[in-house]
Amino acid sequence: MIVRIVKLSIDPNSEKGTSFRRLFLESKEHIAGQTGCHKVILLESQSHFFTHSTWDSEEALDNYRKSDLFGDVWPKTKALFYDKPEAWTCLMIEEA
Repeated sequence: MIVRIVKLSIDPNSEKGTSFRRLFLESKEHIAGQTGCHKVILLESQSHFFTHSTWDSEEALDNYRKSDLFGDVWPKTKALFYDKPEAWTCLMIEEA
């Protein structure tokens, strides 16, 4: 299993932050419903949002990234950035 962590350069305290929260709420069930996705979590800090998602494999994640859903959601998300996003794909070693 893998975990995908994405740091989104969107200010949570701005109008763009409000727009992103709305977009995430509209999209989260559809993303979590993608084949191979186990869960999607939204985290927030003072100046960024983070998404944390769990997938069966990198292949499942790649299939999502090639989907119409991603093609719809990502450009809307990207338009809200004040800086480049950062992302990490990690192998899940242990879970409590």
